Amino acid sequence: MISPPPHHDIYSIEDLAQLIYDLKAINPYARINVKLVSSTGVGTIATGVVKAGADVVVISGYDGGTGASPRNSIRDAGLPWEMGLAEAHQTLAMNHLRQRMTLETDGKLMTGRDIAIAALLGAEEYSFASLALVAIGCVMMRVCSINTCPVGIATQNPALRKFFAGKPEHIINTMYFLAEDLRETMAELGFRTIDEMVGHAEVLTPRFVAKGKAKSLDFSKMIGTTIPIERKVTDPFLEKRQWPELDAFAQAAIDNNQEIVMNHTINNVQRSVGARLGAGSQNALAITK
Repeated sequence: MISPPPHHDIYSIEDLAQLIYDLKAINPYARINVKLVSSTGVGTIATGVVKAGADVVVISGYDGGTGASPRNSIRDAGLPWEMGLAEAHQTLAMNHLRQRMTLETDGKLMTGRDIAIAALLGAEEYSFASLALVAIGCVMMRVCSINTCPVGIATQNPALRKFFAGKPEHIINTMYFLAEDLRETMAELGFRTIDEMVGHAEVLTPRFVAKGKAKSLDFSKMIGTTIPIERKVTDPFLEKRQWPELDAFAQAAIDNNQEIVMNHTINNVQRSVGARLGAGSQNALAITK
């Protein structure tokens, strides 16, 4: 978030591109994550986000949530992460952008099977929130925002915080169980590593448990293709973020521990001068390392 809710949304790709550029100017080595809700056309949005310089795109499904949101928002907003993930993966590959970014997904991932499906549909990283909360004692009371959490997680009230019984070991055990469940699924499918699984949607088959119109759904566009990924190590934006003259001034100021005055001509290529100068001496040192 770049400001407190509900004001942290970005309303144009140009604003997002400038924000990413500013962040990269402050620290060229940072990984910039952009979270997109799973929806129709999310692949086109993800393509624009990656062209703007994002390193990681997170496709978030409608399921899950900490419980702070209204129940009807959790139930009715967005689409399953499987749909958005498949569209984003295929669209990025079609535009020859998939190899220079990392695709992540979240939305109530609960089992190793969920992780396996996410990998097969194209995700390389996976986020867990609800599962981790439940592991440390969350009972999903949906009162996160009013400071009355009865198990002491989402509250600052000392009388309620004393009920918190979660331990780091609970999360560790959960992740071990997930990894073991995933390992068994991978063994059944014949994969040795996660990297081998990513994009191999051809091993998935639709399973219909509902009657009526659900049986007529066509999933061939989601699971009928195999799109392998060839990782591209080079960063296409690194040259634009480098500014040798300014880096030299910053390094000299740090080395000599004194203030300096710069007289330097800038143009519209150096469009993040304020962000780079305002990052502070510590970040300047990180930039010039």
